[in-house]
Amino acid sequence: MDEKPDDVLTIKELAAYLKIPQSTLYKLVREGKIPSQKIGRHWRFRKEGIDRWLDETRSSEADSGGDP
Repeated sequence: MDEKPDDVLTIKELAAYLKIPQSTLYKLVREGKIPSQKIGRHWRFRKEGIDRWLDETRSSEADSGGDP
């Protein structure tokens, strides 16, 4: 696999990437609303999966009449 170190994000890195508080990100993880994987005590996120999730979330909100 040709993964670069930036392909997998920590909670802190993903919170900065999404520009949201870490507490909000932990809530999304607990509710199973964001693609994540727990490794030991640590949560990790594939950037590719997060980008896909953002696109899907935006599409579903537009379909349901939410704000674009």
